[in-house]
Amino acid sequence: MSPFWVKLILLLLSLGLLVFIHEFGHFSFARLFHVWVERFYLFFHPRFQIMRWKPSKHKVEFLVPNEGDEPAPASTDEPTPEEVKEKQSWRATTYGIGWLPLGGYCQMSGMIDESMDLEAMKRPAKPWEFRSKPAWQRLLIMVGGVFFNFLTALVIYAGIVYTQGEAFVNYSDAVEGMRFGPTALQAGFQDGDIMLSADGEALTYLSGESLSNILMAKQVTVLRNHADTVTITLPDDFLLRVNKDIEAGDIFMTYRLPVYIGQLSPGMGAEKAGLQVGDHVTAVAGVPTPAFEELTAALNNVKGQDAMVRYERDGKVDSLVAHIDEDGKLGIGLLSPEKVYNVTKKEYSLLEAIPRGITLGWTTMINYVKQLKYIFTPQGAKSVGGFGTIGSIFPDTFNWVEFWNITALLSLILAVMNILPIPALDGGHVLFLLVELLSFGKIKPSDKFLEYAQWVGMFLLLALLVWANGNDIYRFLIK
Repeated sequence: MSPFWVKLILLLLSLGLLVFIHEFGHFSFARLFHVWVERFYLFFHPRFQIMRWKPSKHKVEFLVPNEGDEPAPASTDEPTPEEVKEKQSWRATTYGIGWLPLGGYCQMSGMIDESMDLEAMKRPAKPWEFRSKPAWQRLLIMVGGVFFNFLTALVIYAGIVYTQGEAFVNYSDAVEGMRFGPTALQAGFQDGDIMLSADGEALTYLSGESLSNILMAKQVTVLRNHADTVTITLPDDFLLRVNKDIEAGDIFMTYRLPVYIGQLSPGMGAEKAGLQVGDHVTAVAGVPTPAFEELTAALNNVKGQDAMVRYERDGKVDSLVAHIDEDGKLGIGLLSPEKVYNVTKKEYSLLEAIPRGITLGWTTMINYVKQLKYIFTPQGAKSVGGFGTIGSIFPDTFNWVEFWNITALLSLILAVMNILPIPALDGGHVLFLLVELLSFGKIKPSDKFLEYAQWVGMFLLLALLVWANGNDIYRFLIK
């Protein structure tokens, strides 16, 4: 299967799971407080639906048009106990799956939401409606989706460290230090630097948490030439410039690799000369090669020629003559950092994995929140991505550990974005409810105000959707 289809499948699986969990958070609290959920849908369904289930009618339908899906108008009479009981039952809800994977929804009776069912709001409030419940219950219903997404990320992180543990190479064990991309080099980093701290906080090993701390820091301290401690002051737009490097195919930072041979290309200079897997190449034509970058430069100086290659094998230093081809290739592949450097492996019991998962989730969310400020800069606005950008971060193969790591990150992003105080998002409703709570019910937005706010929010979300996916089209198809 091609990488495109693998990424697409993983993207839909991840988004489908997270949207379902988010909406189920709203649904759970609505059910707890006996609010009627009219519809519970995964994905949207313009014109037709993939599946629709009506438990009260014992009916499951597939590929059905939207016509006839509207609930019957509520009675204007005083509700009977039987009607109240029916509306508060989960069986009164219509469940379904749409075909447009842009989100989902949990439509509650008596609430101004994306359905914009304004006629129902003109009728007298009923006991099973959202608007009839106390403000604190309505608040919990609205934060339910965000809470479930945050909790999901913590569970995923805890599950990963419990089943996989953590394996890493400490910065201090990577004796050849780090290799840096263009922006990092311009900021003052040098290839071979060993990371020590970011804004005074110790850096241990290369991870998402470590990278975020470095990118968001004002100052980073490194060990240079294994002797000098150097503090580098980073520019304010460092993160945005690094993102631009990555979009162009460059790196920010990775471990420098000493030249230990991991594989030999048949018929090329290294194999013919007698080099072996495991040999440590230390010089080419008299030029030291402490890492892959120096090896590449040294080989380019003698391409198309025979050159003296110095190497170490079983603790002994020796030399031989090898042919370098016209492209400056010796015909070797390198061992990975985990096979060259000392690897620290940490296992977690179930009780240890839970707090570690909480720490990873909380730290990741805080770092993401700190990065949000860059969205409101010109460069940050250009870096906003849509579904193409999200899909591109998934692996080319079905790597489930990586899939769950990405899903946990997306779950936190979904939680943070939904709690922003923007009308039409959960955070907009939460803001209005907090005002109502803090004023002890004296300040309560009118239905007309909520209607206008919903329209404004929906317009802003649509504009953001167009902008983000427009950026993807520009980056992937034009730029």
